[in-house]
Amino acid sequence: MSERQCPKCNGRMVRGFVPDYSHGGILVEKWHEGSPEKSFWTSTKKPGVSGIPIGTFRCEDCGYLEHYADSTFSAK
Repeated sequence: MSERQCPKCNGRMVRGFVPDYSHGGILVEKWHEGSPEKSFWTSTKKPGVSGIPIGTFRCEDCGYLEHYADSTFSAK
């Protein structure tokens, strides 16, 4: 993704990600279609599909965040 400008203040947007701290290590958050379903044991059922990695852009000036779901945000 190319250079981005903040839609709020026109500052520079910097690419990053929101980590998912799990028992298996640090993962990249993922987007899943539909609504979450309750689980008796874990509060939310695990989705059956792998999902799309989420990348986040943060404005250096005002701190505004924008999230995008795209396979290019996978850990490399």
